[in-house]
Amino acid sequence: MRARNTEAFIIALGLGLLGWMLKSGINNFKDKERIVSVKGLAEMEVKANKVTWPLAYKAIGNDPALLYTNLEKKNRTIVQFLKDNGITEQEISIAPPEVIDLQAERYGTRDFTYRYNATSVITVTSGDVEKVRRLMNEQAELLKQGIAITGGDYRYNVSYEFTGLNDIKPRMIEEATKNARAAAEQFAKDSDSALGKIRNASQGQFSISDRDANTPYIKSVRVVTTVNYYLRK
Repeated sequence: MRARNTEAFIIALGLGLLGWMLKSGINNFKDKERIVSVKGLAEMEVKANKVTWPLAYKAIGNDPALLYTNLEKKNRTIVQFLKDNGITEQEISIAPPEVIDLQAERYGTRDFTYRYNATSVITVTSGDVEKVRRLMNEQAELLKQGIAITGGDYRYNVSYEFTGLNDIKPRMIEEATKNARAAAEQFAKDSDSALGKIRNASQGQFSISDRDANTPYIKSVRVVTTVNYYLRK
């Protein structure tokens, strides 16, 4: 009789333990199905650390030899101006001149004074952005020497770049993740839940853009991280 009672007790205990495990498992499963997806934003303003400055000018003439001689002379003047103001040889590149023969233009007018129209471009590429920006304000010196730098042509716009993204990536990702967690914690609080572990996360692409149209040498770096958290009751 005592043996039967013991067996019954063990069976009852086992059934109770099994029921508790099933209930716990179901609750855990439910908890894992309760997920909140949040995004964390990180932004940073940085100064450009590379500048490309094309100095383009035009020359006209009827004699190709004289035209090229004129181009070479003006190129030497521009290069000397740049070097006198701290630009190194390595930062200067001279492109072959682009020459248009108006007489050879099929649909062009025949009413022209000069047959040849040439464009020469000397490009400064430098990591010293402030030095180049200061020098841009001195272009009037070239005009005094008879060289008018072309303006208003989109092909010869000054461009600024930021190349140090890898240096700031870690702390920006950390900030974006912290902001995502703060949003998730607020959501959990508002929904009377507790924030669980991270289910998964994805890092968005970094974007670099001008802060505004007037200061293209200041860049805005932006990244958005998406994190999915489990919620617990």
